[in-house]
Amino acid sequence: MEGTQRDKLIWRSKEEEAEDKRAKVDIYKYIFGFVEMAVVKCAIELGIADAIESRGHPMTLLELSSALDCALPTLYRIMRFLVNRRIFKEIRDDASVQGSQACNLYAQTALSRLLLRSGESSMAVFVLMESSPPMLAPWHGMSARVKDEGADSSAPFEAANGKDLWSYDAANLAHGQLFNEAMACNASVRRWWKACPWIRGINFDLPHVVSVALESDGVEHVGGDMFDSVPKADAAFLMWVLHDWADDECIQILKKCREAIPEEKGKVIIVESVIEINNDQQKLKEEELKLKDVGLFLDMVMIAHTNKGKERTLEEWAYVLGQAGFIRHTVRSINTVSSVIEAFPA
Repeated sequence: MEGTQRDKLIWRSKEEEAEDKRAKVDIYKYIFGFVEMAVVKCAIELGIADAIESRGHPMTLLELSSALDCALPTLYRIMRFLVNRRIFKEIRDDASVQGSQACNLYAQTALSRLLLRSGESSMAVFVLMESSPPMLAPWHGMSARVKDEGADSSAPFEAANGKDLWSYDAANLAHGQLFNEAMACNASVRRWWKACPWIRGINFDLPHVVSVALESDGVEHVGGDMFDSVPKADAAFLMWVLHDWADDECIQILKKCREAIPEEKGKVIIVESVIEINNDQQKLKEEELKLKDVGLFLDMVMIAHTNKGKERTLEEWAYVLGQAGFIRHTVRSINTVSSVIEAFPA
């Protein structure tokens, strides 16, 4: 018995030693966590993915340097970092020789194609928006928000920029346009109605937003305030809207949507994250863990960038929908960070 207990103590000590070693490596992820975003932003601004895409085939470092008009040694170090993060691929090409050595070629990946500055699947502008100075500044004020979250306290974005996000974007049109384009990365109105031409759509947003919206067949742009009223329709579709607001505001928005749709056949379709809690991390698949991570990242973004916004659990979604007068709702996972919630008034 004594020997068994001693073995357990020795084994626990080895586990703790291994954990200490991992921690000493993992801590650097948090010390240098900003580096990834900064280098990806650099890659977008340089147009690395665009250069390779426009060439139509993988490029040598020399070709890439020439196309981008960049210093070759520094570009090499940037590409080495991006290849190590699996954002680009490096492939050996014995047919191309520079001096006495074979040249490696840089090729696109599924991830690097999301960094193209144009294209239906591009997320480049989302990266540029989240890494812009007004969006980065609030992160320095998160601890103050946690310690002093009273009725008179300012949210981190407002404390850093002097206005809440919506007022700031209305007054700073360039950043407002950047924000609107970033949101469009996840939701392209034109793409939806091309796929469903039988639907007559209404793009409803603040007047300064719809004033610069691109014309699209089958889509009517209407300016207004969702806290006052929502245009009449058979269904209301809200994507990444409600997470910006506190429960009381969400309930108010949902009530306006409920008033706008038919009592018998109408519905509200919500595309938002649903945070899962009390689940066994060990039993989750790798993809499920990544999606949960993104949802929790988004929840931190809500703290930094909104006054009272948050990502919600199933129970929290049920509460706001019930308070808004919806009799029933369904939740469907679509294998992305967001789920589809359908709410019915009857």
